[in-house]
Amino acid sequence: MTKLREIAHSRTGDKGNTSNISVIAYDEKHFPLLLAQVTSERVRAHFAGVVEGEVVRYELPNISALNFVMTAALGGGVTRSLALDAHGKSLSSALLDLEIKNEQ
Repeated sequence: MTKLREIAHSRTGDKGNTSNISVIAYDEKHFPLLLAQVTSERVRAHFAGVVEGEVVRYELPNISALNFVMTAALGGGVTRSLALDAHGKSLSSALLDLEIKNEQ
């Protein structure tokens, strides 16, 4: 087992109460691991108690990346949330703590 951060990096964005996180493989050879192990279900479970809406995964094979759009994820949004990180920037770092197997 290894942390996702060993094979990928991430970027995040937000709009209202919706957050999106992109997970980008450092090397395209790791993209199949991302496809197999970083599913919408695993991401939703990883953020249990934080993400209250759905998690939709989009695949971007040309850049060896996945994008997750998570609704009801930011405590109501930047102007409504009392969360220290109301923009959800730390969510991408938290996702990189996800443990994955080193093989498919």
